[in-house]
Amino acid sequence: MNAPERDRRFIARSAAAMPADRMSIGEFIALTAVMMSLTAMAVDVMLPALPQIGEALGVADPNDRQNVVIVYMLGFSLGQLAYGRLSDKYGRKPVLMVGMAIFIVGSLAASLASGFALLLCARAVQGLGAAAPRVLAIAIVRDRFAGRQMARVMSFAMAVFIIIPVLAPGMGQGVLAFGTWRHVFDLLLVAGVLVALWAAVRLPETAHVGREGPLPLGRSIRLALATRQTIGYAVAGGLVFGCVLAYVASAQQLFVDVFGLGAAFPLAFGAIALTIGAASLTNAQLVEQLGMRRVSHFSLAGFIVLSLALVLAAQLGWANVARFIGLMAVLFFLFGLIAPNFNALAMEPQGDNAGMASSVVGFVSTAAGALVGGIIGHMFDGTVLPLALGFLCLSAAAFAVVLWVEGPRGLFHPGR
Repeated sequence: MNAPERDRRFIARSAAAMPADRMSIGEFIALTAVMMSLTAMAVDVMLPALPQIGEALGVADPNDRQNVVIVYMLGFSLGQLAYGRLSDKYGRKPVLMVGMAIFIVGSLAASLASGFALLLCARAVQGLGAAAPRVLAIAIVRDRFAGRQMARVMSFAMAVFIIIPVLAPGMGQGVLAFGTWRHVFDLLLVAGVLVALWAAVRLPETAHVGREGPLPLGRSIRLALATRQTIGYAVAGGLVFGCVLAYVASAQQLFVDVFGLGAAFPLAFGAIALTIGAASLTNAQLVEQLGMRRVSHFSLAGFIVLSLALVLAAQLGWANVARFIGLMAVLFFLFGLIAPNFNALAMEPQGDNAGMASSVVGFVSTAAGALVGGIIGHMFDGTVLPLALGFLCLSAAAFAVVLWVEGPRGLFHPGR
């Protein structure tokens, strides 16, 4: 059976799991993708505005502008701890609406901020709210699907999701052509309102109707933390995400200050981001044939090898813009094969603990990524080398964590 035929049959089977009177499987994937992409949009759309923000609000050290990204992600990581548990108790949809309201308020506050400290506070609030659609998108998918089906749905959703990071820097650049950095936050406010309205009108409640209440809080958290597969893949995913976040936080400086791309920066950034979408589509086929473990583990091994190549290129002075974009494109393609499978593997053992587990997994992976990514980003010294070394160290550490989870024999098990 060829790949398009498998996809058609998979979508047909998946449609049977959806409420017939509300959403098709296509709309379900689109909405969950948009919910997840709101987080990325709130980061990527503002990257071209960072120099203007620094100038307008008196930020002396250019590396400190990266805090606009890092603080948002820290707020996002903290928010994830609450939404999963609350959604287990009260349902996915009402909790989603609360989170969207917080995101909208944070966007408005950021638009009106009169100083850098106030902007960072608003960004933390914005991240706190953005955690709701991200956490609940995963939990909603887990409510409907499991195992490889879940991984495939997540891959399709991520393929749609990647459109936003590809377009977002260009959108931010376009806003700056006609307005100021404050209007970038106005754009996020409008996006938040539209997503909230779509979910309010179209999204059905996906939490299991009539099931027993959620596990006691302590037991629920312990179940997530004590499951080696869950916590291991959350940590490993966070380390690899730290590579991505370090790149994103310093991307404007890399492409503009190091490589001199100027206004063409969004094009280079978008081209690299596009490879994650291509990987997500590829992943949907690979997990069916090879399983989540083989795909993600081999991809992580490749990520380490290419990170070493980036270090050598930077150290030997070979890291021109073409080589940098080429290596980063392949690295991000591999990340697109790692991320959805690590998420699915972390969530796989959790069952009815999906809401709280999603929060724990999200918090661990995002907080770890924000902390290590922020450290690496702030080491920017006008060259590619700090980023390259960060990629190598973090991906090697992630591989060690996966080895701890699976053991040497299970690392590339063909049937898993």
